[in-house]
Amino acid sequence: MKTVYNFSAGPAILPKSVLEKAQSELVNYQNSGMSVMELSHRSSLFETIIQQAESLLRELMTIPDNYKVLFLQGGASLQFTMIPLNLAQNKKALYVNTGSWSKKAISEAKKIDNVEVEVIASSEDKNFTYIPEIKKEAIPQDAAYVHITTNNTIEGTTIFDLPDTGDVPLVADMSSNILSVNYNVADFGLIYAGAQKNIGPAGLTVVIVRDDLIGQTDVLSAMLDYDIQAKNDSLYNTPPTFAIYMAKLVFEWIKELGGVTQMEKLNTEKAQLLYDEIEQSALFSSPVDPKFRSINNIPFVTGSEELDKKFNQEALSEGFENLKGHRSVGGMRASLYNAFPKEGVEALVTFMKKFEAENGGNN
Repeated sequence: MKTVYNFSAGPAILPKSVLEKAQSELVNYQNSGMSVMELSHRSSLFETIIQQAESLLRELMTIPDNYKVLFLQGGASLQFTMIPLNLAQNKKALYVNTGSWSKKAISEAKKIDNVEVEVIASSEDKNFTYIPEIKKEAIPQDAAYVHITTNNTIEGTTIFDLPDTGDVPLVADMSSNILSVNYNVADFGLIYAGAQKNIGPAGLTVVIVRDDLIGQTDVLSAMLDYDIQAKNDSLYNTPPTFAIYMAKLVFEWIKELGGVTQMEKLNTEKAQLLYDEIEQSALFSSPVDPKFRSINNIPFVTGSEELDKKFNQEALSEGFENLKGHRSVGGMRASLYNAFPKEGVEALVTFMKKFEAENGGNN
């Protein structure tokens, strides 16, 4: 069987040791005679799982005590609605538009009649290839929040240096670089992330929210109310139990490897291998401003749609899965999340050198 390297942007690669651990416990979890997937979410066994998952995440991200950790459903996309519903009714919500997911968040917030939405900065003028300046003076201090996307999965840009928003809470979609880049949670009012990139399988969404931001307004649905979810310890209804269990195993794996600081170091090293190859290449190039390049999602092109297509076809036959760029951008995209192995990047670089030698520089 040939080696397969999965560059998928999500659902993404999971650590092999985590998958093997889950496999060993799949049929009979802790001698219960039941699979984790069969455990009642009200059972002491599952309560221990979800409590350990929260404790580990708090440790890994140094989450202060005055923040709630919620394990929810609906993906990051449901948070596009939950956030303005809970935080911005009869208020102004400010957004920074840095790509496809930011645009969707803005669009969903605008659907709520009593929320005023304002885009205070955008990089759409240059096809989202950079991060726009976010000026403090452009932020009305009575706004409900400033929303950013810390890593733009499709466009390959990252906000490393957080904006100064004064007293206005910073809200972040951290789906594609949570636990991969070491941010200070206390700098945010709310962080949310779909799990399927750095945390676990699809179906789980993590929300980290400051106490004072919840329970301040009526929300049209109990399922969409952070306060109700927090008071029920994420067990208001049946949560995605298996996904939470898998997240716990991933949190344990990250802790064993040295925590988020070590993950950022390893991810930076992996990304640099690929960026170095792109920089020295006469064929491949990156569309992203170097100051804002992501270490998690790296788009690159040959400059020829025909060659891009040929590269993707040959890469697939060599065992490089899901390298094709997003349909809105084209080219190629390598997603190098926490679990992606360094040897996979090295193999890709070797393949790129071979492809260039056979197809010539085109830039």
